[in-house]
Amino acid sequence: MAEEQGKPGKGINTGKLATSMQKRLSRAQEKVLQKLGKADETRDTAFEEGVANFNKQMAEGTKLQKDLRAYLAAVKTMHDASKRLQDCLADMYEPEWFGKEEVDTIAEETDILWSDYHDKLADNSMIAMDNYLAQFPDIKARIAKRDRKMTDYDSARHHFGSLQKGKKQDQAKIAKAEEELGRAQKVFEEINVDLQDELPQLWNSRVGFYVNTFQSMAGYQQRFHKDMGKLNQDLNDVMTKLDEQRLAKKAGKDWKPGPKKSEAAAANHSVTPDAAPKTDTAVAAAAGAATTAVTNGSSEVLPAGVIYKVKAMHDYAATDGDELEMKAGDVVLVLAWENPDEQDDGWLMGVKESHWLENKDLLAKGVFPENFTQKL
Repeated sequence: MAEEQGKPGKGINTGKLATSMQKRLSRAQEKVLQKLGKADETRDTAFEEGVANFNKQMAEGTKLQKDLRAYLAAVKTMHDASKRLQDCLADMYEPEWFGKEEVDTIAEETDILWSDYHDKLADNSMIAMDNYLAQFPDIKARIAKRDRKMTDYDSARHHFGSLQKGKKQDQAKIAKAEEELGRAQKVFEEINVDLQDELPQLWNSRVGFYVNTFQSMAGYQQRFHKDMGKLNQDLNDVMTKLDEQRLAKKAGKDWKPGPKKSEAAAANHSVTPDAAPKTDTAVAAAAGAATTAVTNGSSEVLPAGVIYKVKAMHDYAATDGDELEMKAGDVVLVLAWENPDEQDDGWLMGVKESHWLENKDLLAKGVFPENFTQKL
């Protein structure tokens, strides 16, 4: 009884397998005949161009997805490296140093910025990329199915034609072949029409997708680097004040932090109705007045451009190319800054008097800490 119940199912499966094998054999034979030139093939130049565009678009999208994932991984790596670096600074920053709390805050905010930047890329750009590519596998499968159905249609068309041209015509076979041809043509045209509409639409959608992807990424990057730049400026200001604290302790002087460089620059750029910007003439006049004031106080006439003189009370070793190295007892001619906005609080620009006396020029100038000197 069980064997009899199993037989129909087995027969159906065997029948499906036989039909499938017959279709494959028929398609293979049709392809061979077409390649040998013994059977014509249905061609559609516009559709073939659409398929070529589809393959190009899919390859470009796959590469973009791969590169975007690599970029996202690089952002994660940079985030991890930045966090380790900031944590290292925070751990070794001693409590009595200037700006300890600010350094800790900068480390926390830097970590938050990196996390936010990574999450925005992952949640928006990457998800949009995945959704964009998700439509390609289905269309690719339907293109392959269309090719198979087109071969079935060509095969049925050729079979019907050969029966019609036969010397001994079997009307029953001809009618059956005509019916199979109509069925094959209907199946082929249904899938063909759908793809004829979808492929151009998909091809045209790539421009809008690329615009949205890179425009959103550019926006994320712009905000990230702007906020990160502010934090870096804050850290630079803290390091500057820490160095001033170090130099003051080395010189044995009391030290009080001045305004941040960013705050000083903002103050220099602010203009009130009663304070117009200084012109070159005004700067020259101020320098001249300073020179005259010093000249009136002694018989010595200072070189043009020199405001006053100072004497180094402590040795100062230059740590950068634009700094002036001094030994205790050196006399320095203080110069006016060409651009006042570039002057950091607590720093002066000058030339050693010994250089001036020997060379009669003010070219060997450099910056030096004011609290290492005493005004003469």
